[in-house]
Amino acid sequence: MSLEKKIKVSIITVCYNSSKFIRSAIESALSQDYNDIEYIIIDGGSHDGTMDIINDFQGRIAHVVSEPDKGIYDAMNKGISLATGSVIGIVNSDDFYPNPYVISQVVQTFKDNPNTDLVLGNVDFVNAKDLTMPVRLYSSFKFASWKMRFGFMPAHPGAFIKRSAYDEVGLYKLGYKIGADFDMFVRLLMVKKMPYIKLNQTLVRMQVGGVSTSGLRSYSTSTNEMLRSLKENKVYSNGLFVLLRLPVKFFQMARLKLGFK
Repeated sequence: MSLEKKIKVSIITVCYNSSKFIRSAIESALSQDYNDIEYIIIDGGSHDGTMDIINDFQGRIAHVVSEPDKGIYDAMNKGISLATGSVIGIVNSDDFYPNPYVISQVVQTFKDNPNTDLVLGNVDFVNAKDLTMPVRLYSSFKFASWKMRFGFMPAHPGAFIKRSAYDEVGLYKLGYKIGADFDMFVRLLMVKKMPYIKLNQTLVRMQVGGVSTSGLRSYSTSTNEMLRSLKENKVYSNGLFVLLRLPVKFFQMARLKLGFK
């Protein structure tokens, strides 16, 4: 489905007790040079001063919801339900856009490719001590949909998805702890085979230590949930396929530390 000439973009930030990071996420969204952005914040009922920071930007945020939720994917679903843009991006509270041109670039890509449903970009992982020095590159440019059988997926924070695509496949499934974004991509790219464009550049920086970046503690959960999603969506895979992604990720991190891209 083609987009109209003027593209409205909805950016959603979900947060809970995120006072340490959320200001940079908000400022990066509000500093974008594209002039048709609807910014939405969904807070899970924070009690650490997060809402005080959000209130500093009163009048510049289209929608703010602060109430208990059923987890990060429930919060994302609330944001998508509120969104009125033709394109939706999700930047979590510990993520931020590295420059003010990200949304303009994404919009131009949709305009140049009007029949695509997703624009996928890279994500840099950074340490809070130095937000300018990546410790790992998550490359969506190297992604291909068949790789999802092996547990590989495009970088979720670097994905911008048409509202019409969400309307077709539905919202994030709340039965997953950390794998509902993988399941969403399976439905979009392997079941519905929606067309996508890859940009070989960083669209989002993510601070290490988030829900899905906490290392080996989450590896077993993510592996099980990936296998569950592939089975539920009738995509062939097996445990060995998905387990192979771990040495590949370690190799990528080692290359980055040695100065290789």
